[in-house]
Formats: sequence, C-alpha cells, structure tokens
Amino acid sequence: MAETLRRRWPEMRVVHLPDYDALPPELPDSDIFVGYSLRAEQLAHAKKLKWIHSTAAGVAQLMYPELRESEVLVTNPRGVFSVPMAEHTLGMMTAMARNFPDSLRFQDQAKWGQQQLWDLPQQLSELSAKTLLIVGFGSIGHELASRARAFDMGVWGVTRSGKGDANLAERIVPASELHTVLPEADYVVIAAPETTETKKLIGAGEISRMKRGARLINVGRGSLLDESALISALESGHLAGAALDVTGIEPLPEISPLWRAPNLFITPHTSAVSDRLWQRETALLVELLELWFSGQPMKNVVDLSRGY
Repeated sequence: MAETLRRRWPEMRVVHLPDYDALPPELPDSDIFVGYSLRAEQLAHAKKLKWIHSTAAGVAQLMYPELRESEVLVTNPRGVFSVPMAEHTLGMMTAMARNFPDSLRFQDQAKWGQQQLWDLPQQLSELSAKTLLIVGFGSIGHELASRARAFDMGVWGVTRSGKGDANLAERIVPASELHTVLPEADYVVIAAPETTETKKLIGAGEISRMKRGARLINVGRGSLLDESALISALESGHLAGAALDVTGIEPLPEISPLWRAPNLFITPHTSAVSDRLWQRETALLVELLELWFSGQPMKNVVDLSRGY
C-alpha cells in the first residue's frame, strides 16, 4: 500500500509504521491517518489531522467523544471484505447443512460414519428452498444474498430503516420488526455493524422466537450475540446448529464454554481474510485519495452519530 501511494503521489510523505511504537513523533505533522485505531490521547497530539481512514470495517474503537466532536473525517473500507465474508458465511451454512464438522471428526478417527451421520437429530439437509434471514442487509448481506439465491434459497433482509436492494431479497423489514420475521427463518445470519443499539441484538428472547431446528451464524461482532443464550439453545436442541466467526472475547480462551457447545462451528475471525485483501484495501484508498485531492465528495464516510 505504502509503495503504491508513493508512486502515485511522490510529493506526499508516506510513513509506513509496522506497529504503533513509533507513532507519537509522527502525529503532530500528520494530515491523514490510515490504520485500525487512533486513541483519544493520540488524537490530542494530531493537531493537523483532517482525515482518518480505518482499515477495519468496524469503527467502534474510534467512536469516542473527542473524535465525534472533532471535525476529522472518518472513512472505512466498506465493501472490501464483502466477497470473502459472503463466501465464508455460505461455506458455514453448507458445512452445517451437510454436517462437514462431524465428517471431519470421523475422518480423523479413520471411521466410515455414514450411518451415524444419518442417525443424528441434525439430519443432512439442503439449502435449497430454505429461508435465509440476513440481519444487517448491507454490502456483506448483499453479496451473501446473491450467492444464496444461486442455491435457490429464499432471502429476507433486516435493516435499520427497512430499506435495501429489493432485487436481492424477497422481503426487507426494519429492525423494529425483527421479532416478527425470526420465526420464519431456517438460517439467521448476523451481519450488522456494532453500535450501542446493536449490542446483544440477538439474545435469549430473539433465539426463543426462532423456529426449532433453525441455525444461527454470526459474522458481525461478538457483542451482537448473547453467547450464553446461544449455548443454552444448542444444549436444549432448540437450535440445530450455529456458526461463529466472531466472539465476545478474542482470542477465545481455552476455558470458554463455546468450545464445548454442541453443534457449534467456530472459525477464528477469518471470514474477512483473503489473498486479495490488501489489493482491495489499496485500490479503495487510492480512489479515496483521488477524491480527497480533487475536492470531490468522499465515499465510505462513517456517520459518527450512528457509529458506522
């Protein structure tokens, strides 16, 4: 990324720091900051700062009062992670429908577990004709929807406003109506941003409204899901399975009960990882810088009042 920017704008001083240790002396002269986070005490020293570009889609780490009350522009890489996250999520759904986790366990035991797989309460099933409810129907949700429709799934979306791309979903409802659509879904995917309003968005009450035998996937943030309620629903059999790419505490401690929850598939926050990640990050930043230097309206601007 740094070399690309230096070639495109040789007159601009581009400083690439591998970590935050050498950041303090650079802050007073910085006009633009690109990175995961800038703390409030660091912001206080960035007297010339005009723009923060977060390399992470989630910007909860930047939503402190000092930044919200400043005139610093904040952008994020919205859309950069959508394709790998959609493919990862669909992979999780397919893995649960076809019970790949147990197949791998039998393979590790050199055991031909055909009958055992068939006899499980969570029978091998199909994604075809199932209803997928995407909670947080943004760029990730749109990419997931287009792929799920190729599997002949019905797709419903939930957004804050109840608006979205109607070409990708049969029905889109506002977040206030989440309880009314949860009972209809076979698969519920949490892909909403982390804000004060979305913490514990899916709790015991919401899970209880899901149909018995449904499956729940969280690729948003760990804070959006009540993990204790999830474990209870898996242990009781109310949910046939669940998949998590994010957890409330990361890395997930060895003592976490999530590791021992039945029919839970865990990946270590890798849904956004791709061999094309930094190519996409760089291309977006170049595009944003072109807009910035030409004085055109910026894209991917974070609404500091909403937190995304």
